[in-house]
Amino acid sequence: MIRFENMIKGLVFLAAMALAAAGRAADRVPLTTPVSGVVKEVYVQVGQKVKKGDKLLALDDTRLKARLMEAEAVLQRFEQEAEDAGRELQRAQELYDRGVSSTTELDSAKLKHARANANAKEAEARLIIARKDLEDSVLRAPFDGVVRSREAEPGLYVPAQLDPPTLIILGKIR
Repeated sequence: MIRFENMIKGLVFLAAMALAAAGRAADRVPLTTPVSGVVKEVYVQVGQKVKKGDKLLALDDTRLKARLMEAEAVLQRFEQEAEDAGRELQRAQELYDRGVSSTTELDSAKLKHARANANAKEAEARLIIARKDLEDSVLRAPFDGVVRSREAEPGLYVPAQLDPPTLIILGKIR
């Protein structure tokens, strides 16, 4: 359920950024991070001008980096298992072709190979998510603007929920 909420929150966040970037947003755009965490550092002050892409704040990324490392390790393990299953499938096919083994043994090797490949794909998807979560732990200006309000301070916990707290309000430069 939290993943679904994070997905919706991320979509709302991206939609606000897209509207802001397209110039159709209101004069004051509330910004937040699409991932939860503790605010580590706030880089801006009220009244400060920022350029598109400037860092506004960063969450503590310790857990996110650990999740990324874990996802990389899991992917590596499943890729090795997929390679092993591929070699076993090749051997099973050769034995079957020579009439030394049964269809059951070949089918078992095919199933093991398919499962190993599926596990590797799932691990790859988790790695992509972990990388994106780490990237999203830094809130960046979606357009050139002026900081209208700074609601975040170091130590503030930003929860993963459908209605996340506003951390920075960015105004358009006129």
